[in-house]
Amino acid sequence: MSSDLSTILPRVLIVSRRTLRKNKFVDFVGEYHLDLIVSYGAVPVIVPRVSGVHMLLDSFEPIHGVLLCEGEDIDPSWYAEDTSSLSQEELEEIKRLHVSDTSIDKEKDSIELGLAKLCLERNIPYLGICRGSQLLNVACGGSLYQDIGKEISKKCLEESEMVMHINYDDYDGHRHEVKVVEDTPLHHWFKDSLEEGKMDILVNSYHHQGVKRLAQRFVPMAFAPDGLVEGFYDPDAYNPEEGKFIMGLQFHPERMRKADSEEFDYPGCPFAYQEFVKAVVAYQKKLNSKASVQKPLKLNKELENKRKSIVRSFSLAKDLYNHGQDMNSTKESELEAGVEFLESNTALSVQQENRLKQMGATVRNAGSYIERLKQNEEREKMARRVMDKMSIEQLSELLSFYHTMGQISSEVLEKKIHGIVNDID
Repeated sequence: MSSDLSTILPRVLIVSRRTLRKNKFVDFVGEYHLDLIVSYGAVPVIVPRVSGVHMLLDSFEPIHGVLLCEGEDIDPSWYAEDTSSLSQEELEEIKRLHVSDTSIDKEKDSIELGLAKLCLERNIPYLGICRGSQLLNVACGGSLYQDIGKEISKKCLEESEMVMHINYDDYDGHRHEVKVVEDTPLHHWFKDSLEEGKMDILVNSYHHQGVKRLAQRFVPMAFAPDGLVEGFYDPDAYNPEEGKFIMGLQFHPERMRKADSEEFDYPGCPFAYQEFVKAVVAYQKKLNSKASVQKPLKLNKELENKRKSIVRSFSLAKDLYNHGQDMNSTKESELEAGVEFLESNTALSVQQENRLKQMGATVRNAGSYIERLKQNEEREKMARRVMDKMSIEQLSELLSFYHTMGQISSEVLEKKIHGIVNDID
């Protein structure tokens, strides 16, 4: 199998949701999400909701996009929400009414918050649907309503403002109105479906929590009549052609289909997925381009002088090693720049690291050579002191002995070399 990055299709990570089936946990992802991702040219990579996976996210690289969708309530401790405004009786009632959503899944929270923060740090395209939009808001410092019915609906002054955000008896068929904000991506996607002079569409949703305080970086794209934010995006991180896409939708455009049909309610329903995958493809190309072409690093005057001293240090080390030049205090001080650089914790690319390891080996060898030179100098001084005390007869015998040993060594060496040549032949 080829390891060439250009042969890998754009990868979109999706975290599964856990349910019980025959007394065993089963992980799943809604088929509509997967179908749309595949149909627009990306590959969905399922991240299982398994204990410890939040520590293994690096193993899912390369990551070109992240889609997070429905699931249980997010642990309030992640956004330090004060629930004191709700009585204990109200909290118990919320648990009874929304039993399938109120059981907190801390492992799923950890996995998805880890992925969301990774996207925000690297500008990886991110699409959040339902819980995924809430999680994106939390990851950026926003907060959530613990229960829309208890905290918003009861405050609505007029009956026309009240909204049913969830209908357990009719998940797919349920719709409620939202007002689209002008000149946002959502407006462009649904523009042809809006009645003249109106900005309203009907959306499918099922949730009992929602955005309370929208994180500062986001701009709303739609509101429900009760004032709840139904969609938002980061305008500074939205340009699908350039690989930028950070967005959250509280409603489910993928499920907005006509009864007993795969036809969408509006032509704009799949556009969120289409533009998201467009951004994923562009991000992958940008990532591959950076991996294949290393742009030259531009340095200021101070860093350029430092670079030159390090290069000089490596060059000097190489000369010392290859040619055995004499050491002096000036050269020794120049070597220190290379040593300090190699011992620093500077973040390097793989190519730079490999190159520096080669240079480092040269510097270390040069250092060993310098040590040997110093040892030889000491031995030579000691030998001279000893020989100065020897008589002429003793020195003559020593010279004769080493001359004889030299001849013997030459003969033995010649025989060994000759034997190796014969073996090769």
